[in-house]
Amino acid sequence: MIRIMINTQKDLSRDRVIIRTSVVGIAANVFLASFKAVIGLLSHSIAIVLDAVNNISDAGSSLITIIGTKLAGKQPDKKHPWGHGRIEYISAMLISVIILYAGVTSFVESVKKIVKPDTPDYSAAALVIVASAVLVKIVLGRYVKGVGEKVNSDSLVNSGTDAMMDSVISASTLVAAVIYLLFHIRLEAWLGAVISVFIIKSGVEMLRDTISHLLGQRVGAETAAAVKKSITEIPQVMGVYDLIFHDYGPDRLNCSAHIEVADTLTADQIDSIQREATMKLYTEQNIILTALSVYSVNTQDEEIKAFRKEIYSIAMSVDHVIQVHGFYLHKDTNVVQFDVIVDFDAKDRNEVFSRVLSLVQEKFPQYKFLCTLDTDFSVSE
Repeated sequence: MIRIMINTQKDLSRDRVIIRTSVVGIAANVFLASFKAVIGLLSHSIAIVLDAVNNISDAGSSLITIIGTKLAGKQPDKKHPWGHGRIEYISAMLISVIILYAGVTSFVESVKKIVKPDTPDYSAAALVIVASAVLVKIVLGRYVKGVGEKVNSDSLVNSGTDAMMDSVISASTLVAAVIYLLFHIRLEAWLGAVISVFIIKSGVEMLRDTISHLLGQRVGAETAAAVKKSITEIPQVMGVYDLIFHDYGPDRLNCSAHIEVADTLTADQIDSIQREATMKLYTEQNIILTALSVYSVNTQDEEIKAFRKEIYSIAMSVDHVIQVHGFYLHKDTNVVQFDVIVDFDAKDRNEVFSRVLSLVQEKFPQYKFLCTLDTDFSVSE
């Protein structure tokens, strides 16, 4: 069955790409850190030494990416039936913490050197090596970030972004060295402090984004629209609503939804729709459809259709109401059902909902309204 299908070959290929890219990152950063550390110590440049420390932290980040990818690739088990994919978010969070720690430590050391500075001693060879490091970091950053975006790996994207920032930092270090050689103005410690601030800022931003993933952030508008498009392409589906996504790691997205169908469909026809929708989402969007609930729509009575249109018009006239759906009139009991989505921007969503109920009840007192205040988990139409 599609719900338990696992594209093992694709997962293994993705893992190999991430690990291979991380190994390249480790090798490049260890190589750069070694040269920068020697140059920084010989020239008494705190900026270059801190740059070397940052390269070591980058290598550690790549190592965490490898470990996280391996653990995330473990098959589902009894305790974790949806797999271990969220470990990738945890590894990305650890990388963010390392970057943040490196930034704070670097800032403290820079302040110490501002208070008690050393006299730098740059050589031509040192400057050439630092310049070469700038080029290496630019190439490495673009490569790692590009691969990360291609395989949807936050850890690689974070590492690549950090490497790109490092190239700017290294270039600034080079500028400080040139300024000292030309004007004998010592900017290394001050530059080290500036570098540290950028590192701290980067770490905080990466940590915030990763925590957002772990908390369960709303999916992007493109993903929600693609899911709705796939399901509404099924001829019998009249509308798709109440999309709820569960993120179990990169490329491990589950989804449930409500669909509107004609009240004349039989159980076997609805079952066929559910199976087709499940297959379409998995093959077209790589998303597992975990549940598909049904709203029955009155289709045989033109008066009910006009009534539904009027109810929707009244509800949508209330500020902060962004969608109405799931309408059904039970003629034998005069019970009317529909759902209302109220924008999160509303000061009091319950008050808006009560306003809708009050208006429709006032307009049609002969009916009993069973209305639900719905939540906009994805992006509404």
